[in-house]
Amino acid sequence: MTPIAIAHLYHPGRPAYITPMRRFGEPVVPGMNYIDRPGAYAVIRDGRDVLITRQADPTPDFQLPGGGIDPGESPLPALHRECLEETGWKIQVERKLGAFQRYAWLPDYKFWARKVCHIYLARPVRRMGEPTEPGHSALWMSIDTASRLLGNAGDRHFVTRG
Repeated sequence: MTPIAIAHLYHPGRPAYITPMRRFGEPVVPGMNYIDRPGAYAVIRDGRDVLITRQADPTPDFQLPGGGIDPGESPLPALHRECLEETGWKIQVERKLGAFQRYAWLPDYKFWARKVCHIYLARPVRRMGEPTEPGHSALWMSIDTASRLLGNAGDRHFVTRG
């Protein structure tokens, strides 16, 4: 069974409450200094196919399109920006599927991160061109194939639930 961490959420006008957030991947290393890195990612579906990205460097990896939410940026604008950069597609977000956390080394940034990944179901709207994010390519494939190729367990979990 996957361990569940506790996330504290606050809603204005209501008391704070505790809700579980699922964790996938490597265990937390005691004493490690993790930097919080929130991100927004999409399961982009067209029928029984999904659009995923292949990141070539530093290590080849298949991923859900999306990425980090920059300071001052909200999750949905970040999701639209990242999906366009990594796939060349404009998307329409249908709904939020959930969220998970994972602890990982981020080689592009050279630090250990606690990634909080917000996952959305989306559909493709219009192809604008090739991906502009260096080292990324966009690939359509079946959900079954994606569930085997995606590089992290959280992505694999959500691609089959979209």
